[in-house]
Amino acid sequence: MKSLVIHGKEDIRWDDRDAPEPRPGEVRLRVGFVGICGSDLHYYFHGANGEYTIREPLVPGHELSGVVDLDPSGRLAPGTPVTVHPARYGASAPGLEERPHLRPGGDYLGSAAANPHRQGGASELLIVEEHMIRVLPEGLPLERAALAEPLAVALHAVGLAGDITGLRVLVIGAGPIGLLVVAAAVHAGAAVVGASDVRPEPLDRAQSLGATEVSLVGRDTIEDESYDVVFECSGVGAALTQAVRAARRTGTIVQVGMLPNADTAVNLAPMLAKELTIRGAFRFSTEIDDAVRMLAESDALDPVISHVIPASDAVHAFEVARDSSASAKVLLSL
Repeated sequence: MKSLVIHGKEDIRWDDRDAPEPRPGEVRLRVGFVGICGSDLHYYFHGANGEYTIREPLVPGHELSGVVDLDPSGRLAPGTPVTVHPARYGASAPGLEERPHLRPGGDYLGSAAANPHRQGGASELLIVEEHMIRVLPEGLPLERAALAEPLAVALHAVGLAGDITGLRVLVIGAGPIGLLVVAAAVHAGAAVVGASDVRPEPLDRAQSLGATEVSLVGRDTIEDESYDVVFECSGVGAALTQAVRAARRTGTIVQVGMLPNADTAVNLAPMLAKELTIRGAFRFSTEIDDAVRMLAESDALDPVISHVIPASDAVHAFEVARDSSASAKVLLSL
């Protein structure tokens, strides 16, 4: 079979590998589509994602859809369309019963956090454990289903803000995750959803998903204390400073974008006088089930997918994916 393998910084290959055989409790999938995530971009262009450095060849990809190829138990028939929850949780920990995704240990598809690395989904054939599989509703296309994992991230972030029905919401950073947060906030009943970005093209996409206010950094000004809830999706320190200014008194900020694992210049002083709540958001737990249902409801999120490129042309796909003017979510087809 063929697998997409990152061997190091800017070294990605369409390699031959032996077809894997499932053990009891496992299922072999024939992968159809894999989304390129920000972490995949970091692994390819920098050889590392934050503190996690590639130490051995890594198959990227944790956003995927496909069909069952072989289920030794016979429970799932060949051809059954599925997506995958990419996490294996660590051991139970006190206080984290409702948030298993925060337990120490565990792993995630396509991650160099552990050694040996947890290989990802960008292979023609993939072995996953039964509990990771989510069977798709009838009529949900495989392309759209590849959005389930990033949409689950967005739904989890929106859920952390509490009930946003009737509130004014701002999303800073209109990349793929930011776009899905826009859609999730609209779906959750926000009265107004604004979007801010450094480039105009992502803002056009945000409007197509329901954003009614847009702000282009360097051209437009966001008024202080103008939003009840702010989702910071860029992972840039200056954007968190903007979020603190934009949030109203007693408002909530949810940090969705991955901030650098380093000292970062951020002005948090206004947080004190406004008694803001700032929350971090990390991956998700059960929200992938909600994401699958939401994707099955309509084709409203199809504009998030801007490109579908063969995995054999991965160098081009990764170049397209890192250009936020030219692309939103880029899918690899296998």
